[in-house]
Amino acid sequence: MPVLEACRAQYGSLPLVERLSGAVKARNQVGIFPEINAVVKAVHVQNGDEVYQGQPLVSLRDIEFNERLNQARAAYRVAEAQARQAEAKLKEIEAELNRTRTLAEKDLTSKVELEAIETRAVLAEADVELARARVGQASATVAEQEEALTQTVIRAPVAGMVGNRNAEIGMMVGPGTRLFTLGQLDSVRVEVVLTDRMLNYIETKQRTEIQAANLPSGVLSASLSRISPFLHPITHSTEGEIDLANPGHYLKSGMFVTVDIFYGESEQATLVPLSALYENPLTGATGVYVGRDTLNQIPQEPSEADGTGSLTEPVPFEFVPVEILAKGRMSAGIRGVEPGDWVVTIGQDLLGGESGRAKVRPVDWTWVEQLQNLQREDLLQEVMKKQQSTGRDTAASGI
Repeated sequence: MPVLEACRAQYGSLPLVERLSGAVKARNQVGIFPEINAVVKAVHVQNGDEVYQGQPLVSLRDIEFNERLNQARAAYRVAEAQARQAEAKLKEIEAELNRTRTLAEKDLTSKVELEAIETRAVLAEADVELARARVGQASATVAEQEEALTQTVIRAPVAGMVGNRNAEIGMMVGPGTRLFTLGQLDSVRVEVVLTDRMLNYIETKQRTEIQAANLPSGVLSASLSRISPFLHPITHSTEGEIDLANPGHYLKSGMFVTVDIFYGESEQATLVPLSALYENPLTGATGVYVGRDTLNQIPQEPSEADGTGSLTEPVPFEFVPVEILAKGRMSAGIRGVEPGDWVVTIGQDLLGGESGRAKVRPVDWTWVEQLQNLQREDLLQEVMKKQQSTGRDTAASGI
């Protein structure tokens, strides 16, 4: 005698859900790049280290930069000395010019001599301006070399966690070399792709659920934070972003997660678990196995411990074709079955045909949902194992 599990159909509305794949990104996530070309002298942090803002991450070889700075400072001192020399010469010529003008007023010198000294004074003023400009240029060079020297120590621009290390001692690095990725994992952003069709009913502040296998609860809830108003000209899609807290750092940057966006509710209907829907192999019709009269008279109820009840005596079941009005993540709204009817959730293939008899273990919806979640996880693990096995076989065959 076959043994089945069954639960009562309910009445209500289904949440309308758009299921998407999302990518996790850390808050303030940035790539760390050097601003100069140099050789790595020391690496101060490792993957997974927590760093504070301004903490040294990498030290680059600074011998060349110290030499350039010393040369720049020496050139600055020379420029300053030349400027003082030009200023002293200008003062000397200005004094001589004043004496010559006094003599010219008394007709004790010629006009030609006065004009010659005035010309020398103009040239001396130009020499002073040129010397001061060279001082300014030398000062800018010193500041530039000082800045270059500070860039030999690469520091964390923000506090966060270090990852994607690509820095090794002795490496020649430059502005195009990414050394680390730095981000704050206490809170993360989940990014999803939204098509132009979805924008007709998906809006900011709608409730979302983020599902990942490594989350302790399995699911995190948050609101849709923002939607980019600019669509890609070819794909006609845009990005939605969800901000959420990540206190245990369970969500890692780059991780793919499942995102459900709840944007409304369906019409009121009879609700059954998705596992209750069954395609009859004889007719091809989709329906459920219902045990109405006899099973409804049995006072078996699921226990509070595991959501299941004791086995009943054999009871009859009948296959009832249904019309599916809407499907949710765990249940479906149907027409053709009354609320309160017992529907088979596991073991339909043991009945076969249009009707049959079987022993029944009554279960509640929580138990059915747990089983459905486990079935999804087992299926995912099976697919991943097949992919890994295929990859190993391909590698072994040399393809």
